[in-house]
Amino acid sequence: MRYAAANAMENTFFEEMKVKGRDLVEKVKSIVHEGNARRIILKDEKGQTFLEIPLSIAAVGVIAVPLLAGLGAIAALVANFTLVVERVKEENQ
Repeated sequence: MRYAAANAMENTFFEEMKVKGRDLVEKVKSIVHEGNARRIILKDEKGQTFLEIPLSIAAVGVIAVPLLAGLGAIAALVANFTLVVERVKEENQ
């Protein structure tokens, strides 16, 4: 599901996807690897924000390993998540 950001001048959009706990770490790795994500919001089954991860070029390398280890521990506790990804719209979109 995609919906436009409130401030269109920022050129961002949000993508929402359901993810099983066992697939969480791989999905986050994939999103970070794509490179156009600005922020990842992790919500539990009730829609409550569980974790917000701001992403920037400088921060991704520094926080990647501890972050993914922490996500693995979180994934063991909750069965289903909703990932909301804030992305930067590319010129050709």
